[in-house]
Amino acid sequence: MIHLGLHTDNWRPLSVGFEGAIEKIVATKLRHIEFAVIHGQNFIQALGYDPGVSLQSNARALSRYLGDKGLEVSQIDGSYPMMGPNGSAFGVQYVQQSIRFAAEIGCPMVDTVDGAFETPGMSREEVFRVTCDNYAQVLPWAEDYGVIVNIEPHGPYTNDIEFMKRLFTHFDSEFLRCNFDTGNTFIAGHDPLAYLEALRPYVVHCHIKDVSPALAAAARGEETGIGSSEVHVGGGVNAENIRKCLASLHGAGWDGVVSIECSGTDENTRKSVEWMRGVLREIGQG
Repeated sequence: MIHLGLHTDNWRPLSVGFEGAIEKIVATKLRHIEFAVIHGQNFIQALGYDPGVSLQSNARALSRYLGDKGLEVSQIDGSYPMMGPNGSAFGVQYVQQSIRFAAEIGCPMVDTVDGAFETPGMSREEVFRVTCDNYAQVLPWAEDYGVIVNIEPHGPYTNDIEFMKRLFTHFDSEFLRCNFDTGNTFIAGHDPLAYLEALRPYVVHCHIKDVSPALAAAARGEETGIGSSEVHVGGGVNAENIRKCLASLHGAGWDGVVSIECSGTDENTRKSVEWMRGVLREIGQG
């Protein structure tokens, strides 16, 4: 069954804090949420203008707070880039601590990505080798804590289908899976449905983003990822691809959460949730 959720990061461009984003999500009556974590402290977040959560915060208190709101965390976004040397220096510890935090609050997954650009001076083969080293350091944590580590198509390496397939087959681990993203694959120039079906055996969570006509015209095939949809989901040029992806997941009997990622204005949020609920009805999920 496909379950709808929302990412608190939708409210980051609006300078809304975590609690403010949670209240917006509660108002939609959706049950599942996703949020980004900060490895350390960020004064913008501490001032209440960023909806992320510090990994140094009290996980038990956070779990009680969300439980009182009737919410479940489908995935933690611990997306410091994991591909290349910076992933070795910073990404590994970022993800390890995200795994620990996820386990503490009963969250089953942690999301990871690559960067927006290729690593200067390194061949794709060299990046693949370093990437394998990096994930080899976090997977024992994932196994010990029982938390899946997802890889999201978001950059030049993760939008290379052969790179992704090779990475999954290299480890052949139930704890290394995929968070599929409709918007990132589209803006990178792919057919989202084809990309989804190529990775379907590994997909356990999804991000749903639409793309405005203006952004598609300016950036498709040039960029590899976007933070969120400027328009409401269903209001852009990626709407039909999203519909096809949801129909494909439903037809395969897929069971998981799809997080809506759009600019978090009240109108965008309402229209996105309404459109997604409508599509689920269309494809036969009540």
